[in-house]
Amino acid sequence: MASSRRAGDRKDGRLVRSLPAFSKFIPFIMPERNDALIHYEESFEISTVEKFLRRLRVEGYKGIGLLHFFIAAYIRGVALLPGLNRFIAGRRIYAHNNIEVVMTVKRSLSIDATETTIKIPFQPTDTIFDVYHKMNEKIEEIKADNGNNNTEDVAEVLCKAPRFLLRFAIWILKVLDYFGWLPTSLTDASPFHGSMIITDMGSLGIGPVFHHIYNFGTLPVFLAFGAKRTTYEFNRHGEAEKRKYIDFKAVLDERIVDGHYYAQFLKAYKYLFAHPEVVENPPSKVNEDIM
Repeated sequence: MASSRRAGDRKDGRLVRSLPAFSKFIPFIMPERNDALIHYEESFEISTVEKFLRRLRVEGYKGIGLLHFFIAAYIRGVALLPGLNRFIAGRRIYAHNNIEVVMTVKRSLSIDATETTIKIPFQPTDTIFDVYHKMNEKIEEIKADNGNNNTEDVAEVLCKAPRFLLRFAIWILKVLDYFGWLPTSLTDASPFHGSMIITDMGSLGIGPVFHHIYNFGTLPVFLAFGAKRTTYEFNRHGEAEKRKYIDFKAVLDERIVDGHYYAQFLKAYKYLFAHPEVVENPPSKVNEDIM
């Protein structure tokens, strides 16, 4: 996705130069992400997706589930609507160089097991099978290593400093991030830098939450989905039918694209729940973001 770097670009993204003046002006009116949050909720009927995932598990994709599908659907959305992969930094609008998905995982299922964050890079051509293999590889790497990952190593070093030095260090990091001068090693380790962060609340047996987006870093989207729930609905013949739903909530940075653009993405997301087989194959075309 990345092109040759030009003046004004960052290491993690290129400056979007051809936006209308008003779009460039908005980050000065709403400089923080928490100024610009859109909250959206939806319920997806998942009978078709569940049949699809069961078939894939029978075919040998052990453990493939809704989290893989949510991520694959998001990647397909970015392939069609690349503006979703923008971010705001230094009050300018950039396009990410690739699609980086952040999530939290436990090292084991025991109640006292530690949590860590992982960040997985994807390409817009990735299918659900690519998502499955890349996620499993990263999760197995974390579970097999009892030590800290890069994110935890950075946090551990910073937290050894006295509080006043830690506050100063964080201020320095924010200034460097504002100008795009953070070392690549730090942005690679940071759970606050990426395209999207997702959480599976269903694994905890509860519904989704509206989770804030962090002011620090580059994440413009936070997705959450909850536990499956069953309802009975009347069909057109007046007969009660059993249906399964997943509740979904999204917190979005309204400065990267307008409401119409987000609406197209969310409609495409809903379409994929009715036609999950689409994510088995790469998209026929990948749209590039505007220059």
